Amino acid sequence: MAFRADNQTINDLKIIGGNKGNDIFSLYNRTRTRGGTKILKEMFLYPRSHAEEITNRVNTIKYFKNKDLKFPFQAGIFDTIESYLSNTDERTRLSAHQDTLKRKFNNLIGADVDFRQINKGVVSTLEFFIEMNKFISSVNTEGLTTEFNKDIREIKEYLEKPELRFIKTLKKAGKINFTKTAKYDQLFRFTIRNDIKKLLYKAYHLDVYIAVAEVAEVHNFSFAEIDSGESNILEMKGVYHPLVPNAVSNDITITEENNMVFLTGANMAGKSTFMKTFSIAVYLCHVGFPIPAESIRFSIQSGMFTTINLADNLNLGFSHFYAEVSRVKKVAESLKDNERLIVVFDELFRGTNVKDAYDATVAVMDAFANKHKCIFIISTHIIEAGEELKKMRDNIMFVYLPTVMEGKVPKYTYKITEGITEDRHGMIIINNEKILDILKN
Repeated sequence: MAFRADNQTINDLKIIGGNKGNDIFSLYNRTRTRGGTKILKEMFLYPRSHAEEITNRVNTIKYFKNKDLKFPFQAGIFDTIESYLSNTDERTRLSAHQDTLKRKFNNLIGADVDFRQINKGVVSTLEFFIEMNKFISSVNTEGLTTEFNKDIREIKEYLEKPELRFIKTLKKAGKINFTKTAKYDQLFRFTIRNDIKKLLYKAYHLDVYIAVAEVAEVHNFSFAEIDSGESNILEMKGVYHPLVPNAVSNDITITEENNMVFLTGANMAGKSTFMKTFSIAVYLCHVGFPIPAESIRFSIQSGMFTTINLADNLNLGFSHFYAEVSRVKKVAESLKDNERLIVVFDELFRGTNVKDAYDATVAVMDAFANKHKCIFIISTHIIEAGEELKKMRDNIMFVYLPTVMEGKVPKYTYKITEGITEDRHGMIIINNEKILDILKN
């Protein structure tokens, strides 16, 4: 079952598709093969919301990390094999009677291009089989997940088939003459082609698991723990943004008793970064990947909606405020049909006047608060709304990001603190930049 996250959420969190590789996918993409990259991308685009699927993936990556296994293949052979297997034209099939003096002469002078390509594909396929056999024979399956252990068994069984037993006698492919090339070509391209493609697919998964295990090791990422209780909980310790240099970590625990977070703080205090940090961690938990945190314990969620970098849609005549209203409507409709959704709004209703923004923030948060099985994080500059919501609800957690003044210069801790901010430093920053002096002169 898929964990629901729409394009707005994917873009807000820079999950995939960031400029110059500045996205979460690129951080984890240490794959060596095109096939591995494709599978990794699919994992990122389709996180899961089924505990067994997530647990299997987590344990598989843990296994590869603990065993410190390395990718056993030369990465370049995979493109060669894929191209070779894609040619199913019967007219290119080799046979022993084609090994004539003319063909030998053409091969000698480099004119027999078709044969050279087929020979290269055959040699690369042999190398793949030889290395796969070595790797599988060396793997200690103790501690391996049931799912991946099944893959290992299937590969072993396949390599034991009569037509492939000769692989065990080969140490390397080396040079192959025309007769053997024709024999192997018949086997690889026209007899067991689909089986080879299945083995390639399993090798691409090996590539992904080994690559992600390396990321966990290099960055000292941890693995989240699924809470199987009936109550909804998200407990994060030492969580930080993986793309922010020298990122400050935070702790937060959200339960059904305080499932709504009212977040305040001055501009540049780190509200947006904290919300992205939280949301990225939740997303990675449901991908089943190692996370930038000391530890996380979480209940499985059904999906997440973030609204952090909401753009106007001027082509359709939508103002920023109307875009916000449309987004809230979409979330409301989803909340009606789903439990355990995570909703993150950065500066709710910033696109309208202060009075309307206050009324709308209080009304919408009050309505959201009825959904105790869901989790909400909403930031705002309208701190007065917090005082009103305190009177109305007892399941709201009030936190802020402080600003510490050093003389007239604001400094930011980036550490969440209980309460509602009283920081109002807009004019201090304007005066520090001497904007009014520039305008006077």
